[in-house]
Amino acid sequence: MKEFALLLLLSILIYPSNAHDNRDQVLQDLEHPRQSYQPETPTATLNAASRLFADKDDLTSVLLVIPKGATVNVLESIDDYFRVEYDGNEGYVYARHATMDPEPAKPQPDVRQRQPENQQPAGRPVQRESRFTYLQKKYGNETAARLYTGKVWKGMTGEMVRDSWGSPHKINRVISGNNIREEWIYKSSWLFIENDLLVDWGPTRR
Repeated sequence: MKEFALLLLLSILIYPSNAHDNRDQVLQDLEHPRQSYQPETPTATLNAASRLFADKDDLTSVLLVIPKGATVNVLESIDDYFRVEYDGNEGYVYARHATMDPEPAKPQPDVRQRQPENQQPAGRPVQRESRFTYLQKKYGNETAARLYTGKVWKGMTGEMVRDSWGSPHKINRVISGNNIREEWIYKSSWLFIENDLLVDWGPTRR
């Protein structure tokens, strides 16, 4: 009888603890989902064999030579270089030696299933070009690569800023004579644009 009472007492003490642990686990799973969306890293194909530098400012820091036709992961675009990852090595290659690959095509829904039986298909669906292809046609390979990786720099036009960062949440505009000054507010940064040219930027105040 004493053993039964002891077991009953232990089960009462342990159950709330387990319930509390389970509740904590559910909250942690909600705050930190185990599977989150990871955007695909853009890639580029080398149009010529290129040295991979550990430091772009030290041209003697060659890690290896990447052969022509190899595909690299583009991590960042800096001046005339791409910071890339290749075969487990990370470093810099000349941007002129690489051509950005188009984004993989997204699967299109089968529109034929939605059409009435007595209606013929209007024709083949128009294939949308990738964002990088659009930027490449508009600005050329090197500038397109910088915009595609979200870069901003002094002297770029307002249209280039939109192509890099998208439209701002808010624009504060001051017009004085022929001068147009604008402050573009983004989520964590502001950009100062004067006469449609980017002249300064900084973090937004929290």
